[in-house]
Amino acid sequence: MSDLGRDRHYDVPSGVVARGSVLPPGSKSLSHRFLNLALLHQLPLEVRNLLEAEDLDLFRAALDSMGWGVSHQDGVLVLDPPVTPSTGGRVFCGNAGTMLRFLTATLCVVPGRWELDGTPRMRERPIAQLVEALRQLGAEVVSLGQEGYVPVELHGGSLSSGRCSLDASSSSQYLSALLMAGSVLDAGLEIEVTSLASAPYVDLTLQAMTELGCATVDVDGGLWRVVPTGERSGSRRSIVVESDFSAVAYPAAAACITGGEVEIRGVGADSLQGDRRFLDVLEKLGATVSWHDGAVVVSGRPESALDVDLGAMPDQVPTLAAVAAFCPGTTRIRGVAHLRIKESDRLRAMSRELERCGVVVRELDDGLEIEGRPEWLEPGEAPNEPVEIETYDDHRIAMSMALVGLRRGGVRILEPHVVGKSYPGFWRDLDYLVRGRDV
Repeated sequence: MSDLGRDRHYDVPSGVVARGSVLPPGSKSLSHRFLNLALLHQLPLEVRNLLEAEDLDLFRAALDSMGWGVSHQDGVLVLDPPVTPSTGGRVFCGNAGTMLRFLTATLCVVPGRWELDGTPRMRERPIAQLVEALRQLGAEVVSLGQEGYVPVELHGGSLSSGRCSLDASSSSQYLSALLMAGSVLDAGLEIEVTSLASAPYVDLTLQAMTELGCATVDVDGGLWRVVPTGERSGSRRSIVVESDFSAVAYPAAAACITGGEVEIRGVGADSLQGDRRFLDVLEKLGATVSWHDGAVVVSGRPESALDVDLGAMPDQVPTLAAVAAFCPGTTRIRGVAHLRIKESDRLRAMSRELERCGVVVRELDDGLEIEGRPEWLEPGEAPNEPVEIETYDDHRIAMSMALVGLRRGGVRILEPHVVGKSYPGFWRDLDYLVRGRDV
């Protein structure tokens, strides 16, 4: 991977066609879940195709600080529980929201006294509903700043089996965090879920728990029951992380916007990752999507606008917004009010940056309306005036606005290094697809 550096920009090549074959990184969602379950169950683990990006670097650093053996051998991450566990300390989560929410529950189980914190932006992202549910179960969670936000102090071993009520309307990660923590409690856990956003991500949690054999989960309406298996095997487990459909979306969208054809490897049509459905959305827009053994091929052009609820795959709102900029008619994206508490306010960020490029966007309370410019798909029709794109320290804004630049000329992405959070090789892959070479 080429390092673009922290003081450079990326000028997006325009008027190009995306062609070729790429292998996106491992699933960020599954990578976090496997590491979190290993920590909870003190499980020796070998992980192949683990995402190698900033978010997972932070999680590995946290494990290392807790005394875990963390090493890479022939491209495989090897984890070994500590012989003498740490008795607590400060864990820094950066801007890794998944890690922070999982550890908020996990460190109420792992013995020790822990301080959990993140970047200034992370201190603006609420965890109040999760903290309230943990306190219902006896967990000692002490706010060190504003109530319901990090930094917090967590007393390991204070979480008990029982029943709690949870509002997960702003993040499914709250439920996932509790399900995984419940898998290590002797009598399990009952969670009454009053509202749930992005439900497919919870399916990934259940998949990871099943694969490691740590618990079963019964669901009866809004009541979730975690039943631990009781297995505490010390034998090493080996798992393979499938490619990340959140990352797959970008080369797939590049093919659609440019009228090219891109093969994306390491994925299957039957994946439980919620963002797998983004390829169905591209088909509805007019793209051709075909699956074969371990890969998907995307080709075609956007033919029509959509009115779509993306509440189940909010990470793809910026990606769809980029494609919608070239669709005939008005695309309406709704059901994603919780995007305002991501790495950035993604609704505001995409609205501002698309407008900077000359696209008409209306920002809604829970989404966006985008007036497509299909004429920009024709050679020489798109604007070419230079425009600098702010990325708001948000990887998904940077990658999505780069897609716009494949047809709208003159697009310069500022702070391109932010893609390192989830897809460090993005610029390399993009350059390969549209230029036939690495950055």
